[in-house]
Amino acid sequence: MSSIPRDVQEFLDEYPDGSDNKSLKANLEFYSNKRRCRPDNLLIDEIHEQWQGDYDVLEYKHGYIQWLFPIREYGMNYQSQPLQPHELNSMKSDPKIIQRLLESYKLMLDFYGMQLVNEETGELDRPSPPRTYAPRYKNLVRSTHNNLRISRILKCLSEFGLERLNTGFLLYVLADQSESNELNSSALRSSMDRWWASCLRNEEERAWIAEKITSVRAGNGYVFTKKLYKEALERRKQTGSLRESIGA
Repeated sequence: MSSIPRDVQEFLDEYPDGSDNKSLKANLEFYSNKRRCRPDNLLIDEIHEQWQGDYDVLEYKHGYIQWLFPIREYGMNYQSQPLQPHELNSMKSDPKIIQRLLESYKLMLDFYGMQLVNEETGELDRPSPPRTYAPRYKNLVRSTHNNLRISRILKCLSEFGLERLNTGFLLYVLADQSESNELNSSALRSSMDRWWASCLRNEEERAWIAEKITSVRAGNGYVFTKKLYKEALERRKQTGSLRESIGA
């Protein structure tokens, strides 16, 4: 595993140099379905309704991702606003907003050829019918700008108390790479190993996932299977830890 990039380290440290401008409320108002995003001029509920399955829109438009997944960093869309701590506190306490964030995650998972099958554990699976995943995987491998989008998504989910979903995503991709040789391009491996796998503030889970990635990348015959993936998520649900036992 490579060294942690500076932007990810700032995320892990919870942005110690960040400020909180109480006059800025764009993210809170957007996720409350009261403000239209820019430049697309849509409410959050309209995006969920109109863009589901519209893969060309999700691929070629670039301003929406900062609105759907706000974090305490500037993105490429300067018509969006970095997430303010006071917004985060209000948004996390609103069940409707958290559900909207889950819908945003599901929207992007579908775009990437995946679906969330268990909100509690974060378990992912192929969409139904399963054959529909192949062109989405091909796009994800080819369109590397999505790698940056995924980093933002993982940071955002963690900020909003949904970090369990990050583990479900990371281990699913690792199992696909290891068992099926899917999503196994050098660009995706690089993004996963250096950025994505570090977007976990839970140090124990971050370390366990790093160990599994290292074992897979070593090329010594170890295969992280979908069966092991499901067992790990179920083990965490039952015991609170991904590890098989202390020191495993």
